[in-house]
Amino acid sequence: MRIGILTGGGDVPGLNPCIKSVVYRAIDDGADVIGIRRGWAGLLKYNIDDPSEADECIIPLNKANTRVIDRSGGTFLHTSRTNPGKVKWSEVPDFLKEPDNPPKEGDLPYDFTPHILKVLEHLGIDVLIPIGGDDTLSYGVRLHKEGFPVVAIPKTMDNDVFGTDYCIGFSTAVTRSTHFITALRTPAGSHERIAIVELFGRNSGETSLITAYLAGVDRAIISEVAFDPEKLAGFLMQDKKENPSNYAIMTISEGAQMVGGKIIEYGQEDAYGHKKLGGIGEITGEAIEKITGSHIIYQPLAYLMRSGEPDALDRMVAISYANLATDLAVRGDYGHLVALREGKYTTVPIMTMTQGKKHVDVDELYDVDQYRPKIYRMLGKPMFLY
Repeated sequence: MRIGILTGGGDVPGLNPCIKSVVYRAIDDGADVIGIRRGWAGLLKYNIDDPSEADECIIPLNKANTRVIDRSGGTFLHTSRTNPGKVKWSEVPDFLKEPDNPPKEGDLPYDFTPHILKVLEHLGIDVLIPIGGDDTLSYGVRLHKEGFPVVAIPKTMDNDVFGTDYCIGFSTAVTRSTHFITALRTPAGSHERIAIVELFGRNSGETSLITAYLAGVDRAIISEVAFDPEKLAGFLMQDKKENPSNYAIMTISEGAQMVGGKIIEYGQEDAYGHKKLGGIGEITGEAIEKITGSHIIYQPLAYLMRSGEPDALDRMVAISYANLATDLAVRGDYGHLVALREGKYTTVPIMTMTQGKKHVDVDELYDVDQYRPKIYRMLGKPMFLY
């Protein structure tokens, strides 16, 4: 058996331990492993008729070349946001372009799924293990629908893949954020300011909520609940006054929006229809400064949340997901998303992830009037308050 493995979308700590564990387990079970470089782009750019550039797209994986990769963050295989089902003409590899049939204005993106399937067949890959979030795994669902064997592993520091309680990268992102917020209290207190910490989180505000809960910040704004800047400013000034060090600190999801406002996006849409997010914290800071006259510290954590090596929990989940996915692949049990549900490792049909959007349980975990975490009933809650 030959297993293909790739990582797509944003990098998170835990990917390398996951890759290594798939390789070690697969080899012990008598299988070969091919690493696909730069996510789905590795398959898109693979030219069957010109093997001279194959090394740019794939790499045979073994115990020797993956032995130490688990000691660092990021992904050894690199990553991209390529979607082979929706490729702009400017991103089509030259060998796939048809010079006699150039694109016309208004042409839809090109679907190169037939090429991807030919490449997988050419490489002799029997089953594919993509590691990714909603976007990356949505193309895994496409291949599954085409009849190609897929076993998917969820990763995203937003923890928002539908169908699983946990995604690789979430624990480390929250750990990093909590650490930096604790450190930020020093300048915030020294200068007696209001500090606004912007965290990644497009559709789900879980990183903002859980980080605020653990770091003990004064207020937390999440993606799911629109907020009133006047009301928020009043709360923060009250928090600042009641603090002996005369400062206040809050978190905000990058996907948050003011009442009557909109999500702050910029740049071109990627292959999955998403623009970049970021800046709502700065806009909120400017509004609060204007309302209160108080000086603001605006601190976007951004890529620092996904940097460095994984914490112990992300190592545990990454390695365990890898073993579970490889078990399924070797047994020939395909079409699954490996998952954690109610604290136990399990699987769900891969189509599950397309059946909804994962959000914070606002009624159970958030005080919409006070803009802060509030756990209404702790008994029976899972460890990470999913």
